[in-house]
Amino acid sequence: MAEQRDFDIVLYGATGFTGTLVAEYLLNKYGVGGDLRWAMAGRSLRKLEQVRDELQNNDIPLLTADSDEETSLKAMAEKARVVCTTVGPYALYGSRLVAACVEAGTHYCDLTGETQWMRRMIDAHQAAAEASGARIVHTCGFDSIPSDLGVLFLQNEMLAKHGVPAQHVKYRVVDAKGEFSGGTVASLINVMEEAVRDKSLRKLLMDPYALNPEGSLRGDDVNDQTGAIYDEDFERWTLPFVMAAINTRVVRRSNALLDQRYGEDFRYDEAMLGPKGMGALKAKLAAGAMTAGTAALAIGPLRAVARRFLPKPGEGPSREVRENGYYEILLRGIHPEDRAKDMMAKVTGDMDPGYGSTSKMLAESAVCLAQDDLNCGGGFWTPASAMGRKLIARLEEHAGLTFEIVEG
Repeated sequence: MAEQRDFDIVLYGATGFTGTLVAEYLLNKYGVGGDLRWAMAGRSLRKLEQVRDELQNNDIPLLTADSDEETSLKAMAEKARVVCTTVGPYALYGSRLVAACVEAGTHYCDLTGETQWMRRMIDAHQAAAEASGARIVHTCGFDSIPSDLGVLFLQNEMLAKHGVPAQHVKYRVVDAKGEFSGGTVASLINVMEEAVRDKSLRKLLMDPYALNPEGSLRGDDVNDQTGAIYDEDFERWTLPFVMAAINTRVVRRSNALLDQRYGEDFRYDEAMLGPKGMGALKAKLAAGAMTAGTAALAIGPLRAVARRFLPKPGEGPSREVRENGYYEILLRGIHPEDRAKDMMAKVTGDMDPGYGSTSKMLAESAVCLAQDDLNCGGGFWTPASAMGRKLIARLEEHAGLTFEIVEG
């Protein structure tokens, strides 16, 4: 990628709810016109000026580009070392931008959780990204940074202490407070609509290794949890976790891209811990309700109803709700031979996962791609395989996340 660009980061989608949060974070953390050169971009100059007024800083540069206009996207990509985008659903609005960044040799990060779209982008542009030097990194928010970097952190500790990786990692959401992201809802509904139109897509979405590089090793993982399962290691009932469908695929892709650092027989799963004292009946009823709610989105009329009541893209909670949110996740790494050598890691975030923490994770991912010396070339990477420990350090120093070993 050419060294001389007008900006280190161009934030595309800055007029949306999450985009404005990312802009606010970049301004407060890095200022304008200093070591980090960044700009805001979107379709409407008038709306960009409104955001700039809200941020009370008229020095932020503004660029206009439209997701449907390849020429404007190309011009924007050529000005940046990194394009950081919050414009989703990405399957609807992101494909031309990825192509423009690949062609320009511009690094890229986003918040997508859309497995089918990621697979299409990898298949279409991997070779060209390798040639141009563009590092394309999807899933740089709550899906899937706590999962992807949490597993990397735990496995690095296992390797350092025991000389072998954990053969099986269990990711368990202990607690979380915050509102479900409107962008995530819109993406989930779009995936459902694509699957209705294209039956072959259902097979891809059910594949635990859907994002692995072609020809890479496949392990023994199966479909994500859909019911209530009692977990002896946590002595709690576990419930399905809606983001497992993307997070697990990203973690398995990381293992493949890291040359099977977690082992050729590595297994990984995600679930939510039920409350302490929850019995079997309540756990099964809760799991059934969650599964039924997700399945209902496959029915056209119910999707239409859901759109009326679920959060919409561009909407979000108040500052008070964001700042009072949090999340806590435990990851148990199971030693391949001696259970006494199991290790447990904890990942926490200091704001609500869907907006406050996600906006900080995305911003620091963009800064990491723009300024840190990374050991990967062009291509489609995951947060762990592209940025790894350097991003963990950034998130702990700046973004309110913690990664720590709490057992073993």
